[in-house]
Amino acid sequence: MSSTASTSTSVGRSSLIMASGTAVSRGLGLVRNFLLVAVVGATGPIADAFDIANKVPNILFAIIAGGMLNAVIVPQVVRAYRSPNAQEYLDKLLTLTGTLLLVLTTICTLGASVLVGFYSSSQWTTAQLALAVSFAFWCIPQLFFYGVYTLLGQVLNARGQFGPFMWAPALNNVISIIGLGAFLIIFGGAPKGGAVVESWTTAEVAMLGGVTTFGVICQALILIVPLYRSGFRWHLRFGFRGVGLRSVGRVGLWTFAAVLLDQAAVLVSSRIATSAPMAACLEAYTQAVCDSGADPLVVAGNGAYTQALMVYLLPHSLVTVSIATALFTGMSAAAAAGDLATVRSLVSRGLRVIAVFTVFATAFFLVVAQPVMKVLVPTLRPADVVVVGQVLAALALGLVPLGAMVLMKWVYFAFEDGRTVFLIQIPMTIVLVGGAVTGMLLLPGRWWVVGVAAAMSLSNFVGLALRMGGMIRRLDGLDLARIVRLHVQLVAAAVVAGLVGWGILTVWGYDPEDTWWAAFGVTALVGVTMAAIYVLALRLMHVSELQGLVKPLLKKVRRRRRAH
Repeated sequence: MSSTASTSTSVGRSSLIMASGTAVSRGLGLVRNFLLVAVVGATGPIADAFDIANKVPNILFAIIAGGMLNAVIVPQVVRAYRSPNAQEYLDKLLTLTGTLLLVLTTICTLGASVLVGFYSSSQWTTAQLALAVSFAFWCIPQLFFYGVYTLLGQVLNARGQFGPFMWAPALNNVISIIGLGAFLIIFGGAPKGGAVVESWTTAEVAMLGGVTTFGVICQALILIVPLYRSGFRWHLRFGFRGVGLRSVGRVGLWTFAAVLLDQAAVLVSSRIATSAPMAACLEAYTQAVCDSGADPLVVAGNGAYTQALMVYLLPHSLVTVSIATALFTGMSAAAAAGDLATVRSLVSRGLRVIAVFTVFATAFFLVVAQPVMKVLVPTLRPADVVVVGQVLAALALGLVPLGAMVLMKWVYFAFEDGRTVFLIQIPMTIVLVGGAVTGMLLLPGRWWVVGVAAAMSLSNFVGLALRMGGMIRRLDGLDLARIVRLHVQLVAAAVVAGLVGWGILTVWGYDPEDTWWAAFGVTALVGVTMAAIYVLALRLMHVSELQGLVKPLLKKVRRRRRAH
């Protein structure tokens, strides 16, 4: 077997292991999510308050992990395993990052009220802000355990153990499902007409916040088991000389600056999203009506945006992240060795394989945005289905560039080039913030969140163009003609499939008031038909990337059949 074939098989197997873990986790996550919506709703002040509180540790972790951990940990761990003092190197690296995480988490938890106020709307009532802060005290400690999860997971990946890192979130979701189920039994769910903020008790806040954070704790600590079984041991070491901190600092500072830019856009988007319900209310009613909580309007706020984002990221997390993670270690090793040919081959393959899925997912979401939201989040109210579906459709436009640019960002990390990532992030942030603010100024309040989603999609295309240009220069060329030709084929196939799917949806008919079974029926019919047409079109055009992804799955199925 050739080295190329061997690499392809290895990537396929690793991707399959990670994709299966991610698929199970995401499936459980959907169950967890519709239970959460049953508890707090998807729109309204309670949903928005919890969303901000639970989002704060994720935002903080994005800054820390994106700025420091993900940018440097894999290259440093790969070097560690090639060095004669690997154990000492890893001990010091893990001790340093763990200590910093603990200190930062403590500071952020103590400053919960400041952080919540920073990301929420100034138009929130005192009661809604107080509820969000109460949730935040329970949720922000997740920051430390997200960091532990990432650190241990990257060590596992560097050792070639890809499965546990991708399967651990499933435990988090199982615990959350049990906890949310218990919450519904003890306290009941959110009233269909929306609940009053003041009705939430201390016990309810503690149980919801505690369950959410306990799941993250278990997700992190479960990784100790496979590491221990594989023979890895960690010892507390506080001497940091000789562990490559100069390289960490050089890459980390640029990447940290890029992530700060990205989070500046998140800040603006969050404040627009949290302000949208009140703005829409004031356009229709008086200040007194809006402050009283008697507003009957259902408007997409930050909670609705999070619901749409969760569904939008499903194909990204199932395919893009799995493939990119499997390729990243190889790209890091090839980049360190100066083997540009191997890096080019891995990048080209990754971009092409990812596109097969993301192009179809875009067409599918555009056609069935509302019924698919009803299927995946059955506890949404009919009015919620409409507003969340609109946000999902706007986000879906940016799914293809998202997959490609995320893979290319990891290539820059493999070369320890944080400066280029930062420079490209500048115009992306300008486009996202400018588009979101423009939408806020020109559109009615009920469309502000859709405007934010559309601005994000546009920003993704800008990032794709800039990163592709930089990648071509970095790698002394790229298989661009083949990549472009494939995307043209994929878009053509997706357009045909999408038109047929839209025709089926129109003939069948769909209303947000329909039952879950009706939504499931039309979503399944449209999805299966579109997939069949898409696959048939790709086979007629001899698109080999489709077969390249399906083959590892078919081999595994055949092995299981022979075993039985």
